[in-house]
Amino acid sequence: MIGLATGHVLMFLEPQPFPDSKLKHRTRPAWHLTGCRDMKSKTFIVGCILALALLVFGQHHQSATPSGSFRTIVDLTHTIDAQTPTYEVSATPSYQAKTVATLEKDGYFAREISLPEHFGTHLDAPAHFASGLWTVEQIPAARLVAALVVLDVSASAKSNPDYQISVADVAKYEEANGQIPMNAVVTAYTGWDSRWSSPKDYRNADANGVMHFPGYSLDSAKFLVEGRKVLGLGIDTLSIDYGPSKDFPVHHYTLGHSLYHLENVADLGTVPASGSTVVVAPMKLEHGSGAPVRIFALAR
Repeated sequence: MIGLATGHVLMFLEPQPFPDSKLKHRTRPAWHLTGCRDMKSKTFIVGCILALALLVFGQHHQSATPSGSFRTIVDLTHTIDAQTPTYEVSATPSYQAKTVATLEKDGYFAREISLPEHFGTHLDAPAHFASGLWTVEQIPAARLVAALVVLDVSASAKSNPDYQISVADVAKYEEANGQIPMNAVVTAYTGWDSRWSSPKDYRNADANGVMHFPGYSLDSAKFLVEGRKVLGLGIDTLSIDYGPSKDFPVHHYTLGHSLYHLENVADLGTVPASGSTVVVAPMKLEHGSGAPVRIFALAR
């Protein structure tokens, strides 16, 4: 029996005997269509088999596809320029850019730039406060893509610039959104990025030079590290520790536990509290204590 595909119909052919009586025990080397009834029956069976195969393939293909997709990409990075607010004030801008080639003269455009590691939207590597732990280029890539959590503490920060994110804030978040998943990156939206265009307002220093802006409390940091196994902490201010801090306890504790920090994060107020994925892409500086970083939220 042989199956032949003709157009979209699969037909089955069977060998027929020679009509010559002298050759009745031989088989004709040609092929004739079987009866209509047999062909329809066999075609139906094959059709069922093909349909079943397609169904199984479709289910397998669907299961191999990610269960969700993102609806938008949010850039959580401030643009770097000479007006970028800095933790310390210097007589000359921390950011320097020099044009070394122009299209008109050289046929291409290029610049040389100079800036600190901890400048603009940036990442603190564990080695920033913990000797012997990861520098920027040593942070495993798998830790730079994670579930993103956004704690909205903007109302508290508006009434108290020295506000410290508390365990109660984490509990309030989890009551509304469910438990923070393990191995997430937790960020705090304080609303402070609305001051970004004014370095003076962003630093918010008093007459004694003490800065005032929100940060994490040590208790909340310990809870997130020990209870939720977070990979990193982020905030839309100059530091994970609040402005008046002199000994940076949150830096010491969290970086000492191999977390990384994201500071001066932009536009956290436009990202859902849960359900997004963060992509953290720092400049891969050898032996870097930190680095400028591009951060994206893949929001569902």
